[in-house]
Amino acid sequence: MLNLHLLSEFSREHCVAICAFLVPANLIATIVTLAVVFFGRSQKQIGTAASVASVPAIAMFFHVLSWFAVGVVMAPTYILFTLGTVCLLINGWAIVHSLSLQQLMRAIAQRLKRTLKLA
Repeated sequence: MLNLHLLSEFSREHCVAICAFLVPANLIATIVTLAVVFFGRSQKQIGTAASVASVPAIAMFFHVLSWFAVGVVMAPTYILFTLGTVCLLINGWAIVHSLSLQQLMRAIAQRLKRTLKLA
């Protein structure tokens, strides 16, 4: 049986190591999802990338919740919670409506090209 108390203690004792892994994992995995959507890959590939990218975001939520459970309310907990939320929302958007996400990213890319006069 899963002992949540021990799991929470482990999470708090190894916070620096856990965050040192989860923060880059969230960012890299979500960027990969955005790249898969931007380049117009199949819905199966988008779903796979977004599902894999959601795992570190969900892990981040549970890690932050272990701190909230003991009353630690500080800027890093809110920043990490926001990072997990944004990554999870982007990955959910990629799964549910990848076409609108692709259109938005391409519009941003076009505007950047015009602004930087690369076109």
